Amino acid sequence: MLQVKSIGEGTTRRIGYHLGKIAPPGTVLALSGELGAGKTVFAQGVGAGLGVKEMVNSPSYVLMNLYRGRLEFYHFDFYRLSEEEELLELGLEEYFYGEGLTLIEWADRFPHVLPTTRLEVEIRKDYRDVERSRLLIFQPRGELDSYFLEGLSKIASFGA
Repeated sequence: MLQVKSIGEGTTRRIGYHLGKIAPPGTVLALSGELGAGKTVFAQGVGAGLGVKEMVNSPSYVLMNLYRGRLEFYHFDFYRLSEEEELLELGLEEYFYGEGLTLIEWADRFPHVLPTTRLEVEIRKDYRDVERSRLLIFQPRGELDSYFLEGLSKIASFGA
């Protein structure tokens, strides 16, 4: 497990950016955190790191947005879903095991549908400075690429 302190939206976006730069094809990022924690800001950074030119927005109402960059970027949001069956109808596994990068906001709502190999990213508000500070907790699951984990460690050690 790795932890990185973010002192504002710019830092959270920059951490996501560095992660997007080093993520190999097939990466699944499972984001969790309360409303307003910074999941979409982090996703915007990942998109920028992947070379996505358009604005990355939360797909709350459409469930998934597709962006093109160095890798295809599949951006899911599970917030408005109430049943696992809705996810299974989407053919979610096709995205998990493809050549793109899959990022899921509110992934903790349906942990049983997630692949065993993923990077969980929990974003916590720092209630001493709720407007700015966040703690990003990275928990690798399964067999992630060693180069990717090494790069993640560098992000954590430099504070992005």
